[in-house]
Amino acid sequence: MSQPATKFAAGSVGTVETRYLDLPEPVRLDCGRELHPVRVAYETYGTLSPRRDNVILVCHALSGDAHAAGVAKASPEAGTRDGFGAEDRDGAGGKGLGWWDGMIGPGKAFDTDRFFVVSTNLLGGCRGTTGPSSIDPATGRPYGPDFPVVTVADMVRTQRAFLDVLGIERLAAVAGGSLGGMQALEWAVMYPNQVDAIVVIASTHALHPQGVAWNAIARESIMRDPAWQGGRYYGTGRTPDDGMGVARMVGHITYLSAPALDEKFGRRLQFADDIRYTVTEPEFEVESYLRHQAASFVKRFDANTYLYTSRALTYFDLARQHGGGSLERALEGVRARTLLIAFSSDWLYPPAASEEIERALRALGKPVEFQVIDAPYGHDCFLLEEARQTPIIRRFLAEGRAA
Repeated sequence: MSQPATKFAAGSVGTVETRYLDLPEPVRLDCGRELHPVRVAYETYGTLSPRRDNVILVCHALSGDAHAAGVAKASPEAGTRDGFGAEDRDGAGGKGLGWWDGMIGPGKAFDTDRFFVVSTNLLGGCRGTTGPSSIDPATGRPYGPDFPVVTVADMVRTQRAFLDVLGIERLAAVAGGSLGGMQALEWAVMYPNQVDAIVVIASTHALHPQGVAWNAIARESIMRDPAWQGGRYYGTGRTPDDGMGVARMVGHITYLSAPALDEKFGRRLQFADDIRYTVTEPEFEVESYLRHQAASFVKRFDANTYLYTSRALTYFDLARQHGGGSLERALEGVRARTLLIAFSSDWLYPPAASEEIERALRALGKPVEFQVIDAPYGHDCFLLEEARQTPIIRRFLAEGRAA
């Protein structure tokens, strides 16, 4: 729970400590297995209303965690805000900030003066929630590749079970970007009577084939690293950092756009006034930047979690899962008001994907709003363009409370 923000900048939720909750019952998974025990890492911001009707669940993307806002009580070795432009935006103090700190807090998009915001680390994670690096009670060793394959629906079932323990039956909203937006959509479909609104940012009802392909390359880079050892690298003194670093480089480039890379790096050389005739060392600023991203990422993220989470987001397909191939049929039961936000330069989760969701909801007579923000930074816009998203989200949520 967050502490008062007296010594922090206006709009900060202050110092925050991640907490943990063990679910009392097994979680039944789409693959047919049951998982128990399951621990969930979470943080909360704001005050729960007496009627428990002001709860917003915030869902994170592939590389996120439960620390969505405020300053971590224990500063991590590497923060989650390590993406494009993070150092320019945050300065030296960014390491301990939550990954969506600009969106959560007093007066922000998810206003903690009005809402009780909950953020959890997703199932399969490596930042406190049960995942491949957790201990398998059957063996006393980390699960590794024996961890069951999980889906976005499994992540949402886990969140539902977690909220049951907290005594929260209904959500004022579920919100997230990228994989987080997939979770919000899944909530609206699986639990239509328990969600008032969803905020789906830079996301999709099913990843396009190009996105599936890039994720496959990232996973292959991990599995082809000899140090991966079939996923049983825990305790061996060797971890697949090389493959994981390449996976991060591949993933990170898909989050950006060509104009953004050109503006930030161009073809500027990193270390010299002219080329040095080297194959092994970085020559260009963009090459050095990618190496830095890889080095930061492997410090805080588990390779098996990357594999499992990447697979979950490629499996996600609302039409296949819930509509017999029809997106419109899959969304028939949705009762939540829907806000879709996309970004003009996002080619990984393009505006066309959100437009398909909008068309299906409108055809069904469902309340939906779709906004495209013209911004140059690609998929990472959902983390960078906080100021432009804020008024849209604040108005959307206020309209819901007024109704």
